[in-house]
Amino acid sequence: MGSETTVRLPVIDFSKPDLKPGSAEWDSVRANVRQALEEFGCFEAKFDKVPVEIRKGIFSALEELFDLPLETKLRNSSKKPFHGYVGQYPQVPLYESMGVDDANIMENVKSLTNSFWPQGNQTFCKTIQSFSEQVSELDETIRRMVLESFGLEKYMDEHMNSTNYLLRVMKYKGPQTTETKIGLHAHTDKNIVTILFQNQVEGLQVQTKDGKWINAKPSPDSFIAMIGDSFYAWTNGRLYSANHRVVMTGNEARYSAGLFSIPKGGYIIKAPEVLVDEKHPLLFKPFDHVEFLGFYYTEAGQRAQSALNTYCGV
Repeated sequence: MGSETTVRLPVIDFSKPDLKPGSAEWDSVRANVRQALEEFGCFEAKFDKVPVEIRKGIFSALEELFDLPLETKLRNSSKKPFHGYVGQYPQVPLYESMGVDDANIMENVKSLTNSFWPQGNQTFCKTIQSFSEQVSELDETIRRMVLESFGLEKYMDEHMNSTNYLLRVMKYKGPQTTETKIGLHAHTDKNIVTILFQNQVEGLQVQTKDGKWINAKPSPDSFIAMIGDSFYAWTNGRLYSANHRVVMTGNEARYSAGLFSIPKGGYIIKAPEVLVDEKHPLLFKPFDHVEFLGFYYTEAGQRAQSALNTYCGV
């Protein structure tokens, strides 16, 4: 599986009561966020806004969801890659996932829930929506801190309004062996920010800039926050979009829920001029995230060492 290291991801606490814009605490956490995203592209986030019953309930909801018959799960369909049901892939036999677009909006979650359970499932619906709504606060805080750290406040409204949310829920079956098996191949995310929450079955690994793999082992109440290629491009490479993968061993299933902030179709990702200078020449031509995603899932995109560089590198 390649070399692994005992280096740990930075841990940043967003649960402090005095964490408000303009406060000394805010400025301190903001500096830590910037440093972590420059060095690792991700970090472990302590965040207590998600109630305990929702944090526990999300995994019960995922077990219930993935236990549905395959023909039911296939009702989760989408024209966008990796937005609907994904499973039955020989390359990643342990992995299956489903997507809920705009999962922070109750009507959207209700619509999907009713397609799985025509009689309704209020507990599932409330858990998914509440989780997404609360975690979206962490996403917004991280993005706000990043823009502030670069002095880009004038872009704040446009940046925040340029995205919507996808909740992607994932199951990795235990391989029933002590040998390490691939749950999901190494990749970078393609979106803005990803917030991951997992049960306590380990498996997530993150690659450092020097090629070493870190075992990400967040505490039961923590999240992993990670930037994707679109934010990497928007910041003109100032942040780091990290390769990551899932490796599995043993008998237990791994469940995780990831909230992805994703650029809306038609919105052009373009690095602000202030982030382009002699020391930091422009790395990428402006691009539409949805079109980039379409390229990524072509044969050429999958073959490319860096789909982003191949697609729009300068």
